[in-house]
Amino acid sequence: MGLFKKVASFLSSTPRDLETLGIYVRCDKCGEAIGTRIHLRHDLSPIYGEGEQGAAYLVRKTLVGSKRCFQPVEVKLTFDAERRVIAREITGGQFITEEEYGAEA
Repeated sequence: MGLFKKVASFLSSTPRDLETLGIYVRCDKCGEAIGTRIHLRHDLSPIYGEGEQGAAYLVRKTLVGSKRCFQPVEVKLTFDAERRVIAREITGGQFITEEEYGAEA
């Protein structure tokens, strides 16, 4: 019975990379690298009749480091109907790559 559950779970699941989006930022105040994941099926809020042309979803995240300071870094991402990022804004920090984040973590 355990084997059947594993096979059913494998066949019905979507690869994790398609369900989540990694966001990596650097705090302007202390320089700490902060990372989080956005679940593309559950974290996005639909945009109803307002916003930019072609925008369908929006997510806002406030990230706070844990090592040096507690300055909030606010991130706003806008997505199209296919859940692809079409615009991004940040306050209190800078976007960095996953490789930069991994080198510091």
